[in-house]
Amino acid sequence: MSFRYNLKIDSGADIKIKGQAALECAEMPPSETYTIKPGNFFYLNSKLLLKEGDQVKKGTPLFFDKGNPEVRFVSPISGTIKSIIRGERRRVLDVIVQRDEKQNALSFNVPNIDKASRQDIVDFLLKSGLWPYLTQRPYGIIANPNQTPKAIYVSLIDTRPLGVNHQFIIQDKFEEFKLGIQLLSKLTDKLYIGLPSDYKGKLNSIKGPIFYTVSGPHPSGNLSVHINHIDPLNAGEHIWTINPEDVANIGNSTLTGEFSAERTIAVAGNVVHHPKYFKVTIGHELLPLLNEAKVKMDQINRYINGDVLSGEFVDYEDHIGYLNNLISVIPEGDQYRMFGWLPFHDNAVLSISRTSFNWLQRGSKPIEVNTNLNGEERALVVTGEMEKVFPMDIYPLQLIKACMVEDIEKMEALGIFEVVPEDFGLIDFSNTSKLEAQEIIKSGLELMIKEVG
Repeated sequence: MSFRYNLKIDSGADIKIKGQAALECAEMPPSETYTIKPGNFFYLNSKLLLKEGDQVKKGTPLFFDKGNPEVRFVSPISGTIKSIIRGERRRVLDVIVQRDEKQNALSFNVPNIDKASRQDIVDFLLKSGLWPYLTQRPYGIIANPNQTPKAIYVSLIDTRPLGVNHQFIIQDKFEEFKLGIQLLSKLTDKLYIGLPSDYKGKLNSIKGPIFYTVSGPHPSGNLSVHINHIDPLNAGEHIWTINPEDVANIGNSTLTGEFSAERTIAVAGNVVHHPKYFKVTIGHELLPLLNEAKVKMDQINRYINGDVLSGEFVDYEDHIGYLNNLISVIPEGDQYRMFGWLPFHDNAVLSISRTSFNWLQRGSKPIEVNTNLNGEERALVVTGEMEKVFPMDIYPLQLIKACMVEDIEKMEALGIFEVVPEDFGLIDFSNTSKLEAQEIIKSGLELMIKEVG
């Protein structure tokens, strides 16, 4: 297989945590309830279409995006709307559907991919409820169907702590993945597929996409890094991204004519006795997965939809997120270390610097971690520290400062359009000042959407 680009990333750091998911997968029985959370989508202003007690089929629209009313979010299963949970200002937090036994589904007309126009494909993705799988840069929001991206990126590379193996996830979905790529190719002139540098597989049989490889430490797996090195965003341009399994979901829907909501999710972490993958449906209850993975439930744990750097904290009785393939479970850091400021071996903490003997824990062997921050926000910033773990042609510290003072012109000049909050996850972990960089960038992106659009 020939590759157009072979990216070698030097900046960054790998965080190796015990409990990586084994490459084995169990098919879980359906759960009693399924939840769709509008909050899983950045800057989504949702509007409900149904109310509690209404009957739904798989594929029935539940709510839509007020900013793009044609973008509808559909039920992943057939059943009854059990409850709608609201937050401040009656903001919808959860739409919970009680599953029924019949599992009826809405059917959609599938266009002939070879003969269909671009608009035919867009209409199909919108009407079937598949459109929310597509994310747009800038901002990391749901793609705008009224715009044409200069490229679409699909990456099978995951360098996050406890990150998943996308090759394993789609190994039995190759034909569906191939069909999904064929359909997505109708939406853009360039479709990129990113692969690990040691990839060995049969993706070379897919005609049309531009293949590239990436090697290096985290965050080399982040799509922002790939885009920045291959073809950076310019003013007024848009790029779309999509997860590999959701490409397969789109392909599966073209075969069945029904909304496909399959999700292969890894339960991993250093309190998980049997970390592995599970085949479920989007919105599945979290607790059955934790029990099947034999998580230590006799202690206080942190349950995260996503990775430990950028994921969302949830309760163990909650449900899995819409787009993520990973549940991370680590113990709460509710115990303080005796004389934690003293540098000796037993007091070592995980860090990318060489302080407090932590270098003894930074070999190839995964270690145990918890959520302890080992300090609080500090009134200092070490020059050049953030750049060591940020492999993009962007000055992260200056961009963070511009976001903090809401200087829109400087934010534009410093690359706010090219980043999403998760790109700053490693900075959150490593920076001496313990600034919440991801929250600052998120606020900056929200400001840009409001003021620039």
